[in-house]
Amino acid sequence: MPIEIDDIITNKIAVMQRAINRAQEEFNKNQSLSSYTEVDALILNLERACQAAIDLGMHMISKDKLGIPQSSSDAFRILESNLIISTATAKSLIAMVGFRNIAIHEYQKLNLDIIQEIMKKDYLVFGMFCKELGYEIHI
Repeated sequence: MPIEIDDIITNKIAVMQRAINRAQEEFNKNQSLSSYTEVDALILNLERACQAAIDLGMHMISKDKLGIPQSSSDAFRILESNLIISTATAKSLIAMVGFRNIAIHEYQKLNLDIIQEIMKKDYLVFGMFCKELGYEIHI
């Protein structure tokens, strides 16, 4: 469903694109994730992309008066229930919120295999999210 683009939406989409491209640069330098510095940069940028997606979802819900999310994940459920994003995109973004929460609150428990999986294909959900909102990003 195409949306009316405002400054907040433009900014959040730009943050997502920049963060994912930056994470991809770090991953391409070291796909084995053996450098702590590069892994930290990669995780930070995944967190940024995830937060921008959450912020974008919350903004859209507020702007269109779709409800009151009780959590970050709830934002994507509300967008899905209003047929703004697909079920598959909502589920993937909810999983990304889970990753973000682990990265922020329990860094020592991060599994490098999961990070590799995200960087091989799961990060594409950010592009799909934007596409379903009617905006293309290049990642």
